[in-house]
Amino acid sequence: VQLQASGGGLVQAGGSLRLSCAASGHVISNNAVGWFRQAPGKEREFVAYIGWKGTLRHYANSVEGRFTVSRDHPKSPVYLRMNSLKPEDTAVYYCAAARSPVGSRVENAYAYWGQGTLVTVSS
Repeated sequence: VQLQASGGGLVQAGGSLRLSCAASGHVISNNAVGWFRQAPGKEREFVAYIGWKGTLRHYANSVEGRFTVSRDHPKSPVYLRMNSLKPEDTAVYYCAAARSPVGSRVENAYAYWGQGTLVTVSS
């Protein structure tokens, strides 16, 4: 099973990026997918999740209104659109497949993790 986050890069503050999460097998099919991030010297933290149908979404307070998580259908890749990026958004971003159709802010609700993609926001 492979889960891969991609789309990271270097962007100026105020800019945008779109991250993608794709998986082999069926780990994201019909399951919730979460996004987490880990900034240098900090613990990994929750960013957002989307339920299996794409209608249930939840965000961390720090990204609410700026980030949007989406998926076209239960078997499609999951995307994280990030607008109005700030230097404090700089981190390695990970996607993870949950053990159920319902997402969670808690890491141990997720069974599969990708290797992450680095987002760097310059001031």
